[in-house]
Amino acid sequence: MVWTLPEPMLAEPVNNPALPPGWAAEPKWDGYRALLARYADGRVIIRSRRGTDMTAAFPEITRAAASLPAGVEFAMDGELVVWEEGRVAFERLQGRLNRTAATAARMAAQWPAHYVAFDLLRLNGTDSDLTAKPYAARRAALEQLFADHALPPPWTLCPSTTDPAAAAEWLDWSAVGMEGLVLKNLRGAYRPATRAWRKYRVAHTTDAVIGAVSRSLADPATALLGRYDQAGRLRYAGRSTVLSRPLAAALRAQLSPAGEEHPWTGRTFSASWGTKAALTVALVVPEAVVEVRADVSRDGAGRWRHPVKVVRLRDDLAPADVPLFGDDTAAG
Repeated sequence: MVWTLPEPMLAEPVNNPALPPGWAAEPKWDGYRALLARYADGRVIIRSRRGTDMTAAFPEITRAAASLPAGVEFAMDGELVVWEEGRVAFERLQGRLNRTAATAARMAAQWPAHYVAFDLLRLNGTDSDLTAKPYAARRAALEQLFADHALPPPWTLCPSTTDPAAAAEWLDWSAVGMEGLVLKNLRGAYRPATRAWRKYRVAHTTDAVIGAVSRSLADPATALLGRYDQAGRLRYAGRSTVLSRPLAAALRAQLSPAGEEHPWTGRTFSASWGTKAALTVALVVPEAVVEVRADVSRDGAGRWRHPVKVVRLRDDLAPADVPLFGDDTAAG
């Protein structure tokens, strides 16, 4: 029987990390979301949240899945992470995509990734599709799969708890690269492309789309950030602080100059708050997503009142994954 991976289930941002009765908590990992399919014939597919095929980018994970006993068939949801010096190093993942197979193999040897499995969507047997089953049943099946095959690294079973005290302790793991908590209803089915889980971030960060850069595309100084509104229009949300050299270099490789169809064509941006001096900007194709650290202060138009700090490029996200313009609930 031929089957394909579903769209990933999503989480709604919340500002309260409290674990409600009847829910489970898992650590929120700082990595790449990835769905993994292992077919009975040994074929393996690793797909990103955006649907990108990442199989060749993570040869160490592909080999580990392919080497399981013949006939083993499953689909998992999880996170690809790299550990370095006792912490999760997101930056070691960023060079994996859009590289040759040889480069991906070298990076895998230098910074091997782990697959942190937190959900089981299919399992070989008469009742192979588990998505309609409650989270508690899927979790039990996932734990049994790890036990049956004594799965070693790069496999990692994501912790899960129904104890509010244990969940609260996980919030202290931010020093090793944990972002917060994901909360899941024990009775909830796996609902593709639906925000039925909840996520709480310890760090006060959120995401935005780069619509332009100041100075020039060859030498960007700051990023001009946007978000789409309910009508699908790219709205200016604010400007970043001065970009670090590594970030500026990463953006130069990712950004493309925009044509006259850019929604900000003809718009003038102020060089600073309270001045009429115009800022020199280069409009770019609005497809690169960055994570920013921002306060929730907004001006009357819904923009960030203060410059925000770009934390990192999120090449695993698409503009559709960014919160809508003026949405303060996404931060935190």
